[in-house]
Amino acid sequence: MRNLLFFIILSASFGVKAEDGYRLWLRHDLIEDTDLRTKYVKSAAFVHCEEVSLVAETATRELRKGLGGLLGITLFDEPGKQGDQGVYLGIRGKSSRIEDFLKDNNVPDLGSEGYHLAADEGDLLIIADDDKGLLYGAFDLLQMMSRGESLATLNRTERPAYEHRILNHWDNLDRTVERGYAGFSIWNWHQLPDFIDQRYVDYARANASVGINGTVVTNVNANSLVFRDDYLDKAAALADVFRPYGIKLYLTARFSSPMELGGLETADPLDPEVMAWWKDKVEEIYARIPDFGGFLVKANSEGQPGPREYGRSHAEGANMLADALEPHGGIVMWRAFVYTDKEGGDRFREAYDEFRPLDGKFRKNVMLQIKNGPIDFQPREPVSPLFAAMPRTPLLLELQITKEYLGQGTHTVGLASMYEEILTTDMHPEQAGGKVHELVSGIAGVSNIGTARNWTGNLFGQADWYAFGRLSWSPETSARTIFRDWSALTFGTKPTVVDRVTQMLTISYPACVNYMTPMGLHHIMATGHHYGPGPWVNDLGRDDWNPYYYHWATKDSVGFDRTATGSGALSQYPPAFAKQYEDPDNCPPEFLLWFHRVPWSMTLANGNDLWREIGLRYQRGVDQVDEMQKMWNSLKADIDPERFVYAAQHLNIQRKEAAWWRDACLSYFHSVNARPLPHEVPVPARSLQSYVDEFYPYSPGIRPRW
Repeated sequence: MRNLLFFIILSASFGVKAEDGYRLWLRHDLIEDTDLRTKYVKSAAFVHCEEVSLVAETATRELRKGLGGLLGITLFDEPGKQGDQGVYLGIRGKSSRIEDFLKDNNVPDLGSEGYHLAADEGDLLIIADDDKGLLYGAFDLLQMMSRGESLATLNRTERPAYEHRILNHWDNLDRTVERGYAGFSIWNWHQLPDFIDQRYVDYARANASVGINGTVVTNVNANSLVFRDDYLDKAAALADVFRPYGIKLYLTARFSSPMELGGLETADPLDPEVMAWWKDKVEEIYARIPDFGGFLVKANSEGQPGPREYGRSHAEGANMLADALEPHGGIVMWRAFVYTDKEGGDRFREAYDEFRPLDGKFRKNVMLQIKNGPIDFQPREPVSPLFAAMPRTPLLLELQITKEYLGQGTHTVGLASMYEEILTTDMHPEQAGGKVHELVSGIAGVSNIGTARNWTGNLFGQADWYAFGRLSWSPETSARTIFRDWSALTFGTKPTVVDRVTQMLTISYPACVNYMTPMGLHHIMATGHHYGPGPWVNDLGRDDWNPYYYHWATKDSVGFDRTATGSGALSQYPPAFAKQYEDPDNCPPEFLLWFHRVPWSMTLANGNDLWREIGLRYQRGVDQVDEMQKMWNSLKADIDPERFVYAAQHLNIQRKEAAWWRDACLSYFHSVNARPLPHEVPVPARSLQSYVDEFYPYSPGIRPRW
């Protein structure tokens, strides 16, 4: 109540418009720079589009509404009503105004969803080869104007790098969200198809504004119920909302659905009755959703049913579903997140060992969806060796937008930096075309969108959703560019604000790695909920469920040997790529303990021994959060009070938990190696046992146990 009164009083006293973050980066408020606004108005008296389609109508409507807000004017729908200059949207060959421009200007083939923006004789032109291109061009133009960019010499072509740019929701039909930290699922299945929440529309426009063109609305730990007739009607209602924004709906397919829903005795993918069941079910779906995208499948992983139960390969399972979808243009996204039920191996190796022999055996409409790293969305992982091992199979890069292992719902961690690091990793340094973004055919992102008023819980989590969209369209965009653009669209274009928010986000990712898992430590989170540190855990049912398994710390040494003397996982990479990690003395320090077991006393290139360097990096992570807090607090006068206080409180939690990570981990490792802490690092105020005894039974985002 005190905070609420503070917001009301402060807003009334200073005339600051309260904001709750709901509008994301699509605020479209009046441009305060009157000279700039005047320049824009001269080219935007009207918005005219000759193309007639749902998507083209959406593009036109978004432009009129957005420009009206930015410029403070009412826009007309055709020239001649007011002024002679305006915005024209047109598909090549269908618009006389666009054709006039093309006679004298060379605009290349734009392909599906591409667009060209141009300023011509005072008009602004959005040119495309299809209606989706018009929509993406419209949002791009609005964002350029929102950031205050000059349009005088505008002449730019944009094409998406990938056809498939897809969000994955790990949302259950009961509205719980696995590994979700922003409230409950926004999909109210109980009230669908009769009640359509405005949030569904706003969700679709947010995705379209950053180029996302598909969404999987159900959890990979799937429920067969979604294929029941009434639930297909509900899914169709969502698809109807998404369609005007160029977004396809996908569903997760539980492999055992023919048994659980269809009453069959088997789900064997080579059984004719099973094939027929899926074929009929797919036809039912397309009868309701003509542009249905296809299935996402998690199979034979963490208890999920799959083809291996019948002695069939992943390729045979995926191909059966692909054959049912192929006549309708649908795809199967088959997840490669698998690890064996047998103990004694290295989980790092297992997806490669399972899928590498299947390269070239999948149908053309199967995409193998691979997590960015070989373990499980750790703060920093080496890229999965599978990206360079499946040249005859279309690949989807799976990134995590939600922060299961990155501070969950409270920590500010600008994931564009992580995405940039992954996408630009060159797996074939000896030849062209070997960067991860060149080896994949699309990108999928595990979302963190929920019923929180600001969509993502942590306000800065919006930047990760925005970054995922931008990079799925243009994967070579720098993280810093994305941070600057998001800041300007979210908080306004004042240089001080943009500069400091950009810097905050830039240091936030290395800060998180430092205070959680420096030097290649990994998977040392508490078990189950993964909230907080737990490097001491070593009493679970199998080795690779234990954090201890991933570092093997003893009095003398620490780390996981994945070279030829250990698990041999390093050999799964192309030789030229693996070479940089083979020698512990030359291995990049951020991956040292991923690939090597080394003495605590090992001398590093900077002169520090390993133990001292680990301690200093933990401390550096905490110091970097201090820097982030100071930068945010310096902007108090420039940010609306509601969003300022909201973010400040989360930064306070992050600072406390960064110190928790530092103190708990260093206390544990010190108890093992008995080496003194670096003098620059404060002695933990609490005993190691007090950290071990902490218990958090109701941490958010835990996988439901049905």
